[in-house]
Amino acid sequence: MLISRIVGSVLLLRVASVCGESTMATSGKVCNTRRMRYLSQSEAADLDKDLFEEYKFSVDQLMELAGLSVASAVARVFPPTTHQSALVVCGPGNNGGDGLVAARHLTLFGYNVSVYYPKRTPKPLYDNLLHQCVQFGVDVITTLPKAPEIRNDYNLLVDALFGFSFKPPVRDELKPAMDILIDANLPVCSVDIPSGWNVETGPPNVRALKPALLISLSAPKKCAKPEYLENAKHFLGGRFLPPGIIEKYKLILPPYPAQDQILQLSC
Repeated sequence: MLISRIVGSVLLLRVASVCGESTMATSGKVCNTRRMRYLSQSEAADLDKDLFEEYKFSVDQLMELAGLSVASAVARVFPPTTHQSALVVCGPGNNGGDGLVAARHLTLFGYNVSVYYPKRTPKPLYDNLLHQCVQFGVDVITTLPKAPEIRNDYNLLVDALFGFSFKPPVRDELKPAMDILIDANLPVCSVDIPSGWNVETGPPNVRALKPALLISLSAPKKCAKPEYLENAKHFLGGRFLPPGIIEKYKLILPPYPAQDQILQLSC
C-alpha cells in the first residue's frame, strides 16, 4: 500500500512538472508548453488507429468527446454573451463530424448556430449527426453567403473543414468554404488543425488561415507549436487517452484542472 502511494505521488509530480509548477493547471492559469510533445501526421493517424483497434473506441464515441471539447473551448474564449451567432463550416471527414457535434453542443450553450456542410459523407453516422443538429435547432445552410453577409450574420466561425489527414491542394468544391474562413474577417476557431495548413510545417506561404483559437484533440500536432500559432489561443481537448497510449507515444501532456474536459495551453 505504501509503495503504491509513493509511486502514485511520483507520477503526479512528473505530470505536474510539465507546467513548470504543480499548481498552475489546477489554478486555472495557462500551462507552459516548452516540454510539450507534438505529433507528426503519421503519429496522429497511428494514435487514432490504436484508439479504434486496441482500445475499442468507436468513431461516434470519439466524435462526441471531441465535439464537446470544441464547443467548451469556443464558449470559454468567445462566450455567447459577446458572440451570439456562430457558423460551423464542416468538411467531409471526421473533422467535419466533430464540427457537427460541436454545433449541437453550442446550441445547448446558448448560441444561434448555422452549419455549412458542402460535401456530405454518405454514411449513417454523419446523417444521424446532421439530423440531430436540425432537431436541436441548428440552421443548415446550403448556399454559402459572401464575406460581407457572413460578417453581418455571424460573430464567429468554427473551422471543421480539414483534419490531420489533409494533404494539399484544396479540392475545387471546398475552395469557397476555405476562402470564406480566410476572408470573412471574423474570429475563426479551428478544430485540431487550422484548415489548409501542413500538419507538420504550419501555414502555407500565401493565403493562410489565421485562427483566433485552435482546439487540439488528443494531443497537439506539430503545426500547433507556438511559432506557428503566434497570438492564437490554444486549448487541448480529449481527456480520454488511455495510459498505454500516453506511454507508447511518449506524450507529455499537462494535467487537466479539476473535472474540466479542456485545458488552455500557452502560445
